[in-house]
Amino acid sequence: MKSSEDWWAKAALAETLMQAHEALSRARPRPGTNNPRVWRDYHLRSAAIYTEVAQIDRGHFHEATAWATCERQRGEEFDRQIKTKKADNAAASSSVDKAS
Repeated sequence: MKSSEDWWAKAALAETLMQAHEALSRARPRPGTNNPRVWRDYHLRSAAIYTEVAQIDRGHFHEATAWATCERQRGEEFDRQIKTKKADNAAASSSVDKAS
């Protein structure tokens, strides 16, 4: 079984949309992964791969571009969740400090 990084390397070399799909599906975090940073990184890296593939696999340009857009949006949503959680934690910490 290849490691996730091996699949990322293979995805980076993808010349077709199908090759990208295969490698990215294998690089995907394991089911049950709850760390939003892991998911954010996965989706943003996937977006970059699909963006590159769109330039190479011109027959699938629009589809690869659509995948890139979806992956980027998913990654950005996880990024917003991370930032919101940080802000909530900072506010909670600040209120605890004031109560002391």
